[in-house]
Amino acid sequence: QALGLGVMASGIEMVSMYPITPATSASHFLADVFHEAGGVVHQAEDEIAAINFALGASFAGKTACTITSGPGLALKMESIGLAVMAEIPLVIISVQRGGPATGLPTKVEQGDLLSALFGAPGDAPKVVLAAATIEECFHFVILSRSLAETFRTPVILLTDANLATGVQSYPRPHPQSDWLSSPIDTSAWDPNVTPYDWDEETGLSPRPIPGQRDGEYVLTGLAHTPHSKVAYDPMSNQRGCEMRSRKLAALQGSLKPPQVHGDPQGELLLVGWGSTQGAIEEAVDRARAEGVTVSSLHIRFLSPLEPGLAAIFHGFRQVMTIEINYSDAPDAPLITPTKRRIGQLAWLLRAHTLIDIDCWTRVHGQPLQPGDIYREIKRVTSITRD
Repeated sequence: QALGLGVMASGIEMVSMYPITPATSASHFLADVFHEAGGVVHQAEDEIAAINFALGASFAGKTACTITSGPGLALKMESIGLAVMAEIPLVIISVQRGGPATGLPTKVEQGDLLSALFGAPGDAPKVVLAAATIEECFHFVILSRSLAETFRTPVILLTDANLATGVQSYPRPHPQSDWLSSPIDTSAWDPNVTPYDWDEETGLSPRPIPGQRDGEYVLTGLAHTPHSKVAYDPMSNQRGCEMRSRKLAALQGSLKPPQVHGDPQGELLLVGWGSTQGAIEEAVDRARAEGVTVSSLHIRFLSPLEPGLAAIFHGFRQVMTIEINYSDAPDAPLITPTKRRIGQLAWLLRAHTLIDIDCWTRVHGQPLQPGDIYREIKRVTSITRD
């Protein structure tokens, strides 16, 4: 319901989807009430058709949304790449479930982070967010629509089955006009402005809307010049990649460092994302009450990552991610530090900060329990002290 309400509050008027557990609950809710807000739910014949329907609506000037889960996200990847290349705003909501393949369709997992970041072929930078609470599911849809239009890019909002099937009270939102996009500009387009008139510093460019006089251009998924002309020369492709990537740098420059739950320095920092926040913070508070110098950090922006992470990590003797995806146990047979597969957020943070970040992950198909995290805190801090 929170996702559906967020769609309506954001001013999105079209959601295209194909039924898939556990994302279908959001689509069912919208199908019941969306028409009261002037919206339409389109059930497509498959996942690929669903995203392309939404992509066409977005290209026509009204940012649309498609809702899916992990297997559907995989099928949508080629079209997500098209949205990146053509710089079409689009909101993709992925309610994660256990995988791979059909996996655990009704159970929780956080296994789609790296897929959301790197699943599309080639260099396809995009914004990726993860909601931590049901309230954030509401507000992050509004944020996703705004970011998609401002940065002319697809935005992937990750939730999971724990949030999709959970119940949680939160303050009643009061709709605000700035949650909505501006009316579609129907004035004449300046013919001296190209369809991709990239700003060299930010990579941003104004977007002509079909129907604007002198704003016509041929949309393509091929490498192109600022005039949207297909180009195979080396510099056109290089420049296009640079401009699309620079948008993420511009966005990161507007973000603030995340807040540490607990002291800014200590023995251990737990880092989480998505629906694990409550369990992590409950375990941290319990350990802190016993004198353990442990803190936690929860990340919402995964692409681009929130700034200041390395400086925060340097305040702790050890940093460990807590995730609901697979990693090898360090003492498992055949596993060595160089052979070990680690959690997806741990992998990402290591790459970005060059800090040796450990992980504690589970794929039981169930929400993480604070007691299990608490026992891991005690185990790790006892080793650190020794």
